[in-house]
Amino acid sequence: MSAAAQATMSPADAQKSREAAARANEKEKKEKEDADQISSQQEEARWRPVLGLPCQLTVDLPLPSFTVADFLGLRPGSVLGTNWRLAHDIPLRINGTLIAWGEFEGAGSRMAVRLTELA
Repeated sequence: MSAAAQATMSPADAQKSREAAARANEKEKKEKEDADQISSQQEEARWRPVLGLPCQLTVDLPLPSFTVADFLGLRPGSVLGTNWRLAHDIPLRINGTLIAWGEFEGAGSRMAVRLTELA
């Protein structure tokens, strides 16, 4: 409704108009939420048949200067130095496909990877 039309309305009519607009906005919001929930349920149903399938998640720490000689020289206790910076995110792959980036961190006495960005 235009501002000129609202100016000619009585205060009670203007209030009713605002209330009707608010109800319409609430109805639209509720319909969108319902549609989102249905969409989410459909998405979940679509994935349900494959949720139990195994996949391999790898955390890649590239060692660009690693050679066959380095590989042959590996022994228990060997330490592999990298050029990878601590603050630099590392790639995470599922079955070889890049899916995200993460960073190493300690979780008690275990090594963990915190997800920082989806690919």
